[in-house]
Amino acid sequence: MVNLSDGEWKIMNVLWEKERGTITELTAALQEETGWDKHIIITMLNRMEKKGAIAYKKEGRAKMFYPIVPRGKVSMQETRGFLQKVFRGSLGMMVNAMVEDQALSGEEIQELYDILEQAKGRKNDP
Repeated sequence: MVNLSDGEWKIMNVLWEKERGTITELTAALQEETGWDKHIIITMLNRMEKKGAIAYKKEGRAKMFYPIVPRGKVSMQETRGFLQKVFRGSLGMMVNAMVEDQALSGEEIQELYDILEQAKGRKNDP
């Protein structure tokens, strides 16, 4: 189980998108959004390596970092944790809160219907 901080998510998203990156590349990719310098990136990469989220290979003088956990697995873990923490594990409570807050567009409601119809179809398959 890999538990990522908000900042670590930013780095992981870059690594998942680009598949790998050096400290210099990661710093450049995140500079505008975060303002982080290479020392902050290095500190976070070290933590992420200890957590088992990333690894690196030496390529010349540079370290090439890459993710070793799949985005889908970490995203699902984070989603389950959020759902449990905020809505006591109830997906219905979460959707109801969004409906009550009028946070869902018509397009998003249709997307939810489509997802539920697909799930219903899979449940009926032998």
